[in-house]
Amino acid sequence: MEKYVAYVSTYTRGDKNGIKIYDVDMEKGRFIEKDKVEITNSSYMTISHNGKYLYSITDFGVESYDILEDGSLKFINFASNNGMRGCYLSTDYTDRFLFVAGYHDGKLTVLSLQSDGSIGDITDEIYHKGLGSLAERNFRPHINCARMTHDNKYLLVADQGMDHVNVYRFDPVYGKVVLADIIRSELESAPRHVKISKDGRFIYIVHECKCFIDVYCYEEKGRQPVFEKIQTVSTCEVEIGSYNAASALTFSDDHKYLLSSNSGANSVVLYKVDEETGMLSEIFNLPVGGEYPKDASLFPNNKFLVSLNHETNDMTFFRVDTENGTMIMNGPPINVDVPNCITFHKL
Repeated sequence: MEKYVAYVSTYTRGDKNGIKIYDVDMEKGRFIEKDKVEITNSSYMTISHNGKYLYSITDFGVESYDILEDGSLKFINFASNNGMRGCYLSTDYTDRFLFVAGYHDGKLTVLSLQSDGSIGDITDEIYHKGLGSLAERNFRPHINCARMTHDNKYLLVADQGMDHVNVYRFDPVYGKVVLADIIRSELESAPRHVKISKDGRFIYIVHECKCFIDVYCYEEKGRQPVFEKIQTVSTCEVEIGSYNAASALTFSDDHKYLLSSNSGANSVVLYKVDEETGMLSEIFNLPVGGEYPKDASLFPNNKFLVSLNHETNDMTFFRVDTENGTMIMNGPPINVDVPNCITFHKL
């Protein structure tokens, strides 16, 4: 049977180990704690496309790690992002550049990556500018996500404060970005995360404040990116007087399912993805047994689901039946302080 580990990033409030590593029991749908990594406030992490290196946000910058044969992590280096602590990071499809999204300062940072996985110099940095519409929160730029299109031509940067996704043309030689287009969302909807279909033809944008996912077709025509909205689906009921907020957006390992989670409602919603049309159809929308599911993910076999509950400081586990649309609690929660995100890695 294929073996996996799971990496869980956390804030470090009295705990200096910001990344927890677990062996994954694929038959029982559970985690067994394996190791801890000393890092401050790992708000997000990503694995390189070649599967060799893990990169994590930390205070004042980013850190790189070599993924060892057993899934343990060996520190490589730290690099400053020349700004406030980021909230998201990803690599381009050649693993030569790292993109860091800055929520607090509205800054996009591009750093070079070396062949040994180490992080090099900053190649570009852009501050988003402008005024949003929600004075209590979204009164200025808040970059929440930066992700490349699969053709490695355009960087999609979700600005939650400005209610749009900036589309930057990417120079893969020098690591520079230039604004090429803007995908505008509904006013006060707060685009949070962007995901892309396996074949690269469809773009999915989850909106935190209005709890919906927009689906777009994407193609390049005459060296210009073209996006056409084809669907909008709700992640939960938006009720007057209650605060529901969409959070996670995660594909299953085979890209056949898309998962989102909602704080307030404290639920997870699973969609089936039509690989031909890109359209989403809801399978279930059910409670996670914890508060503020900041991230959630199907196990690589699609038989189990884990929810990272940020406010109740735990992970809850479920057995999933995608055919019948059910999700049943699978054992007791596992305690983990203020978890942020999870990623599975095949050994």
